[in-house]
Amino acid sequence: MWTAMFSSVEAGLIYAVMALGVYLSFRVLDFPDLTVDGSFVTGASVAAVMIVNGANPFAASAAALLAGFAAGVVTGLLHTKGKINPLLSGILMMIALYSINLRIMGKSNIPLLQEETVIKQMTAAWQQAGWDDVLNRAVSFTGFAPRTWAVLVAMAAVAVVVKGMVDWLLKTELGIAMRATGDNQPMVASFSANTDGLIIFGLGLSNALVAFSGALVAQYGGFSDIGMGIGMIVIGLASVIIGEALFGAHSVVRATWAVIGGAIVYRLILALALRVEFLETSDVKLITALIVMAALIVPNLWAAQKEKRRKRRKAEQLERGEAVAGAETNYKSV
Repeated sequence: MWTAMFSSVEAGLIYAVMALGVYLSFRVLDFPDLTVDGSFVTGASVAAVMIVNGANPFAASAAALLAGFAAGVVTGLLHTKGKINPLLSGILMMIALYSINLRIMGKSNIPLLQEETVIKQMTAAWQQAGWDDVLNRAVSFTGFAPRTWAVLVAMAAVAVVVKGMVDWLLKTELGIAMRATGDNQPMVASFSANTDGLIIFGLGLSNALVAFSGALVAQYGGFSDIGMGIGMIVIGLASVIIGEALFGAHSVVRATWAVIGGAIVYRLILALALRVEFLETSDVKLITALIVMAALIVPNLWAAQKEKRRKRRKAEQLERGEAVAGAETNYKSV
């Protein structure tokens, strides 16, 4: 049980980077970008091909980030310059990326188990420093000692750094203009702002984070596969929606923390669900869809119940007020 939970937190932190990219497109720009399903694989395939051909895994991960940025820029150009519907722009790019990713990899799957990856290098450096013994002693009361803490600590650091960069960007003039464009594009355009450029840059940055996450996931899982991006947009949305429902999103800083927390909670829920006897690994997509449905429906039902209780209390207060007013009138008449 502890092992499954620990692995879920590790995976959640890696996918949190992807969820932050989805947050930029869906929440900041209000752009339903389905390019994510393709750009995630683009990042994984670029990194895998470079690593297999002897490139430094850190350089390969950086190249994956740039490839994702390029994919997002093309989606933005299709929408802004090609005047194509936002949803259709993402779908077209997602379809195109399927063939492009196959071209990049040359086949449908590239194994990385025997290759030097970022994960392996970080784990080796961590174990050489002896930090595992320190942390295992600190949590000895749980009776659980993981093989290594390297991935958890490193991915937590990566997620926090990416979160900090997103927070900083969204507080700059450029970031504020992006947020305003997502809220009311015609108004921003009326101030002679280049809304097309803001959308293109925002989508590029969003897919850059998604591709970077794909590169890390490929190195974490030990393979890059053409089908690994299917449903990735739903996972990103699940992380954003669950995080906002549980932790709130009243400010940029809190919203990005909520996205990271939502990604971790999503993986934990998924791990617990898969421990149910009648559910199998092939049910992951179904479980994900059910989690998103619950995350969307339950808050609305809760809000509706709160509104009903508020109206009921208001009606009772009015009735008491009318009763008191009637009693006072009767008393004065007597």
